[in-house]
Amino acid sequence: MNEPQTNALEMALARAADDPAARPEFYRLLLESDVFVLGHMDGAPADRTVQAGEKISIANWQKQDGTPIVPFFASLPSLQRAIREEQGYLCLGARSLFEITRGATLVLNPTLPYGKEFMPQEVEALLDSGVNQVPARRVVQKETRVLLGQPANYPTAMVESLSRFFAKQPRVTAAYLGLMHDAENEEKPHLVIGIQCDGGYEEIVREAGVVASDTAPKGEVVDIVQVEASDSGISEYFRNSVKPFYTRSWRAKLGSLFGGSKH
Repeated sequence: MNEPQTNALEMALARAADDPAARPEFYRLLLESDVFVLGHMDGAPADRTVQAGEKISIANWQKQDGTPIVPFFASLPSLQRAIREEQGYLCLGARSLFEITRGATLVLNPTLPYGKEFMPQEVEALLDSGVNQVPARRVVQKETRVLLGQPANYPTAMVESLSRFFAKQPRVTAAYLGLMHDAENEEKPHLVIGIQCDGGYEEIVREAGVVASDTAPKGEVVDIVQVEASDSGISEYFRNSVKPFYTRSWRAKLGSLFGGSKH
């Protein structure tokens, strides 16, 4: 695929298409970026930036099965490559576009080599949490005995992707993998990832959940837990019995100490 990427968002989109570890960064950048849509404003010239409070009409396309979609583009050159005849366009923030098209299916850079479809539930998750899926939170109401061990079939692709993601997160000090089975409530064991970090756990787990979900073996459920020095149970198992699949490098430690990370 030799289609040129003309701005930071399109480069992030291409990286995200090829590497699941890059997807959280793409979602962050998308929500901060301006995008282009085919459309117009009544009584106003085409080809302009939309201001807050203005009413706009946005063009819909159809997929091959007739499903309507809202096309939008990461750059003006991409919009121009995707159309066959001259049409009016508008520029607005991606977050604003998602808010005004709630309930619709949107497609970023349709017909081009790198694109992304956003279903309505993904849009809601992006607006709510900054990533395209919100992890389900489980709170253990009572003391529960679980069996802990290591998976016989090692999820190499997931672990490698998570390691690349954690390498960009200086607050993550270590990450562990295990297999957990709550025999009273579950038919079979499932994967569990333990994350040890210096702070920002809620944001890290949201983004790590995206990477894990996109790379876990088909049909596998993945839990993510925080590993803390003072906790027993799962935390103690990871700290004392499991070699972490990821540990923070000394370069990342220095970056964290001297403000080398945005997060």
